[in-house]
Amino acid sequence: MTEIDKELLDILACPIGKADLKLEGDFLVCTRCGARYPIKDGIPVLLIDEAVLPEGVSSVEELECWKEREKGN
Repeated sequence: MTEIDKELLDILACPIGKADLKLEGDFLVCTRCGARYPIKDGIPVLLIDEAVLPEGVSSVEELECWKEREKGN
């Protein structure tokens, strides 16, 4: 399991909707939409293209964070 400094975790957010993230194994998981961002060599990879989508979701546009983001534009 990967370790992430608590202070760093407190300031990181989902790059799609800016929701909080939680550490689950080797991933940071969005608390709103469930997108999972890998941690590679101790570095969070918070790129939308690198996100592992929740089961049953086939595109980023289906995520709750994306829908909220689109409402704001």
